[in-house]
Amino acid sequence: MKLIEENPLYTIVNPRSIALFGASNSFSMGTVIYKCIKHLEFPGPLYVIHPREKHVQGVNAFPSIRDCPEIPELAVIVLPAQVVGETLEACGQKGVKRAIVISGGFKESGDNGEELEREMIATARKYGIRVLGPNCIGVTNPHRQLNTTTFPYTAPSGYIGMVSQSGSFIVQMFTYLSKMGLGFSTAFSVGNEADLDCVDCLEYLALCPHTKVIALYLEGIRRGREFLDAARAITPHKPVVALYVGGSEGGKRAGRSHTGALAGPDYLYEGAFRQSGIIRARSVTELFDFCYILGNTPLPKGRRVVIQTDSGGPGTAAADACSRAGLALTSLSSETVEKLTEYVPATASIRNPVDITFYKNPEYYTEGIPRTLLSDENTDMLLVYILMPFEIISLFMENMGMSRDQAIRESLTMLDQQSASLAQLAQELGKPVVGYTFRDVSEEVIQGLMHQGVTVFHGSERAARALDALSRYASIREKMQSVSVEGVTTG
Repeated sequence: MKLIEENPLYTIVNPRSIALFGASNSFSMGTVIYKCIKHLEFPGPLYVIHPREKHVQGVNAFPSIRDCPEIPELAVIVLPAQVVGETLEACGQKGVKRAIVISGGFKESGDNGEELEREMIATARKYGIRVLGPNCIGVTNPHRQLNTTTFPYTAPSGYIGMVSQSGSFIVQMFTYLSKMGLGFSTAFSVGNEADLDCVDCLEYLALCPHTKVIALYLEGIRRGREFLDAARAITPHKPVVALYVGGSEGGKRAGRSHTGALAGPDYLYEGAFRQSGIIRARSVTELFDFCYILGNTPLPKGRRVVIQTDSGGPGTAAADACSRAGLALTSLSSETVEKLTEYVPATASIRNPVDITFYKNPEYYTEGIPRTLLSDENTDMLLVYILMPFEIISLFMENMGMSRDQAIRESLTMLDQQSASLAQLAQELGKPVVGYTFRDVSEEVIQGLMHQGVTVFHGSERAARALDALSRYASIREKMQSVSVEGVTTG
């Protein structure tokens, strides 16, 4: 059984001490990274190396890594490409074994840069140093309060493991994920992949106990066979979602100048993803929608979905979206239809979508009706329209004599109780319950539902495509589960 500590990336994302080259008393990328490391309150020693300044950003600086009182476990280098090699030489002489090279100006910049990259890696190998980069943004591991990127990490500690051949892509997702109530478990910016690459990152995330689902942003794959082998070993246990952007002529040219990535035709990657069990996303939105649902929702037994709504238009929109996504709108059994009459008014449409139209008892919508629908043997998944009529409930309570503030508090409490009921029901029956809404998912009333564990998307189209990805992965996992993979755990 392989141990995560044996992976060469373990120390890079779990260092006990860091040496930082490039921070100064002026505005620079190195200074920004220093601030970001401090912002997340990295718990270990952070040694700032500066050849001239005795103090940097209010802390003592060391003129050379040789002057550090201990051997730092990780070196983070943000210096001009021409001096990176000699910096690694000094790190090697000190005994440092792991480095992140943020610096650009290597292979991606032309022949001179390519030669500098070869020399840098030769130095690293001379001393047994494993290198992430160059031309990357670094890593973040919020579970260990580590962030060596150029943007403060403000999202919660999460379950999405990310591997990106674009550095800024990772940092731009911090706020995006935070608004969805999501966060990274560990995120790698691999840059030029001169030494450690996507395959190494995949193997690390397969073993990471905090990672439930792996996201890939790819511009090209260098070790194709090893990549496929790693993916095949992982996907029976953890879902992998990939966004490949090098399949078009524009993407190919951009990737080459961006990280020096060698892109291939789109059909080739499409086939590789299918063979290895990777779920392909076609956009950034899909990438994280798929990761969200795969990490937060039980897998369905099939592709049959039933839609619950209290408004005809949103129900019809959801039915259309599900059909376009290739999902099957299930037919309810006669027993289910009869049971539903206990909860719905005469004006309701007891088909699929099930349109309640109006209900006096809020518990019907979050307990009685969804329980009945999920108990139907023809139902694999439930898609629920989340209206959350917060304003109407608050107004009603206010008209009953409550103050405005009290009415708001009581409304939120009641809706939170309904959310808990729906989340508990989904957990009890073990079938996917996914919500869709046209409200802003960052609103407190929707966040309350999401914090209870119910997966909610903005719009029926996103919800339907995510359900399709969930059911596709369920099928992939079932087919591949028989493969015995040594050293891969579900985390």
